[in-house]
This record gives sequence, C-alpha cells and structure tokens, in this order.
Amino acid sequence: MRKNIYLATTALIILILGLNGCQEDEPAPQLVIPSGLSVEIIVDEIEEGKVEFVATATNANFYTFMFNDGTEDQFIESPDGTIEYVFTDSGTYSINVRANATHDNYSEVTEEVTITFSEPVGNSGNPPAGGYETPLTYPGYTLVWSDEFDGTSLSDDWTYEIGTGSNGWGNQELQYYREENASVSGGNLIIEAREESFGGSNYTSARIISMDKQEFKYGRIDIRAAMPYGQGLWPALWMLGANFNSVGWPECGEIDIMEMVGGVVTGGGDNVVHGTVHWDNDGTKADFGGKRVMTEPLANNYHVYTLQWDSTQIEWYIDDTRYHTIDITSAALSEFQEEFFFIFNVAVGGFWPGSPNAATKFPQRMWVDYVRVFQEQ
Repeated sequence: MRKNIYLATTALIILILGLNGCQEDEPAPQLVIPSGLSVEIIVDEIEEGKVEFVATATNANFYTFMFNDGTEDQFIESPDGTIEYVFTDSGTYSINVRANATHDNYSEVTEEVTITFSEPVGNSGNPPAGGYETPLTYPGYTLVWSDEFDGTSLSDDWTYEIGTGSNGWGNQELQYYREENASVSGGNLIIEAREESFGGSNYTSARIISMDKQEFKYGRIDIRAAMPYGQGLWPALWMLGANFNSVGWPECGEIDIMEMVGGVVTGGGDNVVHGTVHWDNDGTKADFGGKRVMTEPLANNYHVYTLQWDSTQIEWYIDDTRYHTIDITSAALSEFQEEFFFIFNVAVGGFWPGSPNAATKFPQRMWVDYVRVFQEQ
C-alpha cells in the first residue's frame, strides 16, 4: 500500500513539472503613460478667488495639481481630477497638472489662471461710505476722553514718531515714518503709506502716539476705522504700558486692539482682525492672541474695534461681536494693571506680513473716524 502511494505521488509531481515546462513565461505588464491630458478651469463668479479645476486623461490612475501663490509650493492629489482652490490675491498664476500612472510616471501640462479681486472701496482716495458705528454713551460708563478728528490738524494729544526705529521698529519694517504722511480731513485721521524713497527707505508712512498725554487704565475703548489692504501692509491700533521708557518692552506690556496683516500670510489676510497681548513672564516674552475672519476686506467698510478692559480680564470685539478674551488676574500679567498709551500706525513690510509685491497698490490709507475711552462711573 505505501509503495503504491509513493508511486502515485511521484507520478503527480512529474505530471505537474511537465505541464509547467510546457508553459511560456508571461511578459511583465507594460506601463502606460496617461495621454490626452486636458484641464478645464472654472472661475467662481460669486466667491472671489475660488476656482474649480477639472482634469481628464486616458489611463490616468490619479491626478496631481501644483500651485505656487507667492508663499510656497502646494501639492494636491485628486483621484478623479477635480479640485477646488481659493486664491487670496489678484494676479496671474501658473498651475502644473499631472495625470499620473504612478508618482514617477505621468504626463504633465501647465495652465494659467488670472484672478482679479474687486478693489476695496476705502483705497479710492475717499473713505468708505458706510460701516458699523457705536454710541457716545453706555449705561454705567462715562466718556473720559475722545478724539473725533473733526479739525484740520492733529490735536496736542498726539506726538509723531519719526524715522525707522531700531531694526525697523523691532519688526524688520521697511517704511520711514514721517509727519507728512498723516493728515486730518473730513472727520478722519488719515495715515497714508506711500511707495517712495526717503531716508534710505523705499516706503513712507506715519505713526502717532499719545504717550505722556493720554494714558488710561481700564475701560471700554472704541476705535472706528477702515483699513488699507494688500500684500505687505500692516496697520495697527494698539497700546503700550506708560512705563515703557523706564522698563522697556515687553516688561511694559502691549495690548494690540487691532492688527491686520495684508495679502498672503499664514493665518492672516485683508479680511482678518487680530487682537493680542504681549508681556514679560519671568524674563521671557509671552503672547496670547485671537482673531476673527470677516466676509470681506477690512478696507471695504468702517468697523469698530473695541477693547473691554477691567482688573480681571481683557476682551476684544469687532462691531460688538466678541472674538477673544484673556484672564489677567494672575500675578504674571501684572503689566495689565497699569496705565497704557495709544499708538496708531501703518507699517509696510516686516516679519509678519512680508514685503509688498507687484500686486500691492500704493498709496494705501488707514482712516480713523474716532477713538473713545469710557470708564465705569
């Protein structure tokens, strides 16, 4: 019995080997490069900057879209060749589109799309016609100081800061601050940033402060203003501790009521308002900030930037909508239990917005309708 099993097994093995020996080696599958790549570009007629790309090709396994909008290359893969992309500034952009067999084997085309954003109305030489407003009175509060900018020149409550400061005012800014770039007209303070050579700088602007003249601790602060816009613009409505000259920064503390970083920046843009505090925490600079993204550029209308500040907390509002708060009861934040003065300026360039580019239009203007300080009765 065992011998018969052995003979049967041997015969089966020989039969299998014989059958295999009769088969020819099958050729390896041939890689097919996608062909006929075409790209349809659909610019959204409602949402500015939004574009849909539809790529089609024969034998494509997936698609890759490569963008560079002024910051860094971005790669987006799509299994079916359809994506949406939102550009954040006007300009003509090149997009590389690949139809992939594999990541290393593909066909490629380069397409261009031109993006045009509507120019914000506040940069036409006139201020916006409308926007948010706040009242002259609040229950339980007294108006202790205001500047309505109703005259034809800056009041004695302000001082101009001139020049470039140290290291571009500590921020690598590119402008030279001049008195000539600020004016009061039509009920507005107008700070104008210009592209012009002066004092070794390629841009000029203005910066005013209320130090030693108008300084406050606590209260509600309303500032109604319309912003400039565009890559490289950095307007700010902010405060420093009144002891700045004696203790320096950040030991004096800083309260940024409103900052905007124009153009294409990480976490920023012409429609984003930032509210931040900076202070010294045992020898180390500390920061805490928040932001609110609006539906249109801050240049399109007046907005009211509000700071609500007491001994326990600081709150930030835009048009009476709160978007950020900080508890300041900790001893580590004692800077914010002291008096502060105002600074209004429009910076050009700097480490946050970066430099202006070819799409940045000059002159740019920040319009300030009023600043009001209310304190509890």
